[in-house]
Amino acid sequence: MMQTVTHTIAGKELILETGRIAKQANGSVFAQYEGSAVIATVCSSSGSVEGLDYVPLTVEYNEKYYAAGKIPGGFIKRESRPKDKEILVSRLIDRPMRPLFDKSFGREIQVVPTTVSADQTNPPDILAIIASSAAVHISDIPFNGPIAGVRVCALDDKLVVNPTYEEIEKSHMEIVVAGTKDGITMVEGGAREVDEELMVRALETAHKVIIELCELQEKLRQLAGKEKLPLVPDTHVLENRETMYNEAYPRLEKACFEPTKEKRHDAIKAVKTEFAEKYAAQLEDEFQQKLFDALFEDIQYKILRSSILDKGKRVDGRGTEDIRPISCEIGLLKRTHGSALFTRGETQSLVVTTLGTVFDEQIFDDIEGDKRENFLLHYNFPPYSVGEVGRMGTGRREIGHGNLARRSLAPMVPSKEEFPYTIRVVSEIMESNGSSSMASVCGGTLSMLHAGVPMKKPVAGIAMGLITDGSRYAVLSDILGEEDHLGDMDFKVAGTEEGITGFQMDIKITGVSAEIMGKALAQAKRGRLHILSIMNKTISKPSGSISEYAPKIVTMKIEVDKIGALIGPGGKNVKALCEQYSVRIDTENDGTVTIFGKSSKDAEDAKIAIKGIVEDPETGRIYNGVVKRIMEFGAFVEILPGKEGLVHISKLSRQRINQVSEVLSEGQEIPVKLMEVDKMGRLNLSYIDAIDPNGSSDTSGSDGDNRQNRPYRDDRPRRRF
Repeated sequence: MMQTVTHTIAGKELILETGRIAKQANGSVFAQYEGSAVIATVCSSSGSVEGLDYVPLTVEYNEKYYAAGKIPGGFIKRESRPKDKEILVSRLIDRPMRPLFDKSFGREIQVVPTTVSADQTNPPDILAIIASSAAVHISDIPFNGPIAGVRVCALDDKLVVNPTYEEIEKSHMEIVVAGTKDGITMVEGGAREVDEELMVRALETAHKVIIELCELQEKLRQLAGKEKLPLVPDTHVLENRETMYNEAYPRLEKACFEPTKEKRHDAIKAVKTEFAEKYAAQLEDEFQQKLFDALFEDIQYKILRSSILDKGKRVDGRGTEDIRPISCEIGLLKRTHGSALFTRGETQSLVVTTLGTVFDEQIFDDIEGDKRENFLLHYNFPPYSVGEVGRMGTGRREIGHGNLARRSLAPMVPSKEEFPYTIRVVSEIMESNGSSSMASVCGGTLSMLHAGVPMKKPVAGIAMGLITDGSRYAVLSDILGEEDHLGDMDFKVAGTEEGITGFQMDIKITGVSAEIMGKALAQAKRGRLHILSIMNKTISKPSGSISEYAPKIVTMKIEVDKIGALIGPGGKNVKALCEQYSVRIDTENDGTVTIFGKSSKDAEDAKIAIKGIVEDPETGRIYNGVVKRIMEFGAFVEILPGKEGLVHISKLSRQRINQVSEVLSEGQEIPVKLMEVDKMGRLNLSYIDAIDPNGSSDTSGSDGDNRQNRPYRDDRPRRRF
């Protein structure tokens, strides 16, 4: 039986419907918001596995091109592997939902939100978050939800909930916020140097709407909810647990405070190995081994948290606001266009900047419409960065971290008009122990400045953590990997000295108060300013010139009605210019012409040639011309492509000459001055050597009839009528 609930957001009606589509799934919801629609389904496997120590959840957000009335581009005319955008939206859904599933359910869970209608006005990703949660909430799968998501933008001083694409484009802050009725659990977004107060206000605004959307899903469950399947509680108990705990705790307490990650790992491993050997017979049982591993993690969890809350001491000896030692280097790689090595403690990023042309731009073909991007950032996390063996490749984590770093830097990257290069930044993580994405932001700034990219301001990033225990809490600056894993919050903030540009937060507890958020943001700002001060000592302004190995780019504007003359029939003119000067030329509809050459001379020479095609000859201007033809009465000289004028024999020298060939030869390059454009549009030129310092021609050598000083005309006999 079909059931429907509705709610109004920003003056538009949100509709959640179930019981009509995909009825064989454990749960399905058809969600509509104006002209955008998403079908979200959830299914679980039939069998359960006892004792799982993780939630086997997969989220597969996908967009169908037909949703926007499009056919996929390229040779394959069907949707194939997920695009980066689909992976990023899948992460937006996965992150707030995953902590609300119970590990003891023991079954694989697959959530599939599909965008089936896109009006290209209202983004469907928020709809997918809500529909996915609703599908799980009404299903028979145990879920401690629901959750909901909203997008908030800042337009001037006004906060807009669930903005349109047009409003997003105009905004100076855009964040996606997800959470439960009890609090916010996930934030992702970017901004153009907004202050911390505005960020807190946006989060509070978002949570009010989240509460309403969670209540809407509760109504749908009351109408169409299924009885939840039973959990499979783990009935196994670790034998000798209390003895192990009491013996291992003091040993691990010492091991957990070794100064480096490697020493801590080795010390903890040594203690665990010793106990494993002591209780080897007991641990032959698979479940006993799992419970043994869980015990050691539980002990580390308690040691880390109690040390921070009771003593203010972290595992590497730092205080809560202390930031690890930072070093910055630039110019490591001589052949690249820009390079930097940013090291913060045991996290290290080698970042390389490459400058390309408009032909290197990333082209996006998706349901939002085709677009091009001239700033790219790619993040790589090889297994050796954490001292492990593993598969190489680009996974969802790499795409997510790279997107966070890119959006943090993007507001400070110059516009295409200011810097007409395509900029590709690649962050290679060499070591990792805490926030390699923020190291990529810092290294990205250094690398781009070294490459000569005129960034508006340097950007730095820092990862914050949170440890709570009832009424007590501690906010940690520059968290380690252990603190991320065992803490309650992972909170990344990037920005300039003036404000925030990138923001990401994941919370493992029910929510955080405005007080904690305010303290965390203020502490993050102090850390960010500290990191920027160190970076600025290495490089704070772009290099004076770009690499000799980078392409040379020259831009110019021409009249729109001259574009056809530049291109020529079938592209004849522009192709000839590209071949002659070894350049590539891109012409846009607004008259912007961009020239890409291997050297500055090639690009500048091509620019001069283009000016010759599109500009009218200017009287009094000096041109470098080429002698095309020699006649008895003078020489025809090409001053601009396709534009020739006559240098009369009288304008070739201050002394009388008998033949033009005494001074000029065909193919010779000579400086000439345009003296006149006559009524018939003919160009009268003068050889520069024949002009006195005052700019007038020397006529002392002319004959009595002054024939040589007449305006250009041929010497054919005239008929009188």
